[in-house]
Amino acid sequence: MSSGNLLTDQPELYEERFPDPERLAARWAESVLRRYGAGPRVLDLGCGTGRDAAWLHHHAGRHVTGADTAPTMLAHARRHHPGPDYVHADMRDADLGRTFDAVLCLDSALLHCHTNADLAACLAVCARHLAPGGLLVAEMRNGAFLLGDGSLLDGPVTAAFRRRGTTHTSRTTLSLDHGAQLLRRHRVWTTDDGSPPYEERTAWRLLLPQELRYFLAVAGFDVLALYDGPGPRTEPPWSEGDPPGTAAGADRLHLVARLTTPHSNGDTTP
Repeated sequence: MSSGNLLTDQPELYEERFPDPERLAARWAESVLRRYGAGPRVLDLGCGTGRDAAWLHHHAGRHVTGADTAPTMLAHARRHHPGPDYVHADMRDADLGRTFDAVLCLDSALLHCHTNADLAACLAVCARHLAPGGLLVAEMRNGAFLLGDGSLLDGPVTAAFRRRGTTHTSRTTLSLDHGAQLLRRHRVWTTDDGSPPYEERTAWRLLLPQELRYFLAVAGFDVLALYDGPGPRTEPPWSEGDPPGTAAGADRLHLVARLTTPHSNGDTTP
């Protein structure tokens, strides 16, 4: 059995498994940037396949830099979603040598910071790369909701999709690690073409809304909005003209924060 992350190793499968033909995530992000008056320079931190970065670059007139740790994702982005400047960088220690008007962390990218030190380091990176008054815009799973949704642990859950004549089937089991505050995911992929199974072990940090507010304040940010919907991955999904919500109890969190305190090189770990 092979191991790793199938959808990261094969980005074309990621886009097939999680299609976004209307580019809802990028359009939602652009609506937030416009609402809060962000300038044109955007850093997409954890840009993945580059779909959102390229839409913002070509359709919204943004000057976008996409950063990711996965060389496969970056190669796919350069080939299939050209336009932005794509760079290999880790959200916990990136130093690109320039600043931006906004930093985006979409599709739960922030939740890959599993420890307090990782999260503090990532927010320091965001602050270091923002011009004074710059925006941090993030979209992620809501730890408060996930901790209370016992049905998530009823698995395993099986899902399948078909691409180029091959059916890819995933069998996913979730478990809660309360001490580490992580939602752990064990997934095994199988196909009907005779390929060996593929095993993944990943996790998300379960961030609570008030906890997130605290980390942001320590990093020098003022939270302008923190709400559960509507957003690009909510049900019903966000549509043009929808105002931000006010509650924070459902599955997704949508964050808008403004940098108000200049970045310090000191230790910001709570």
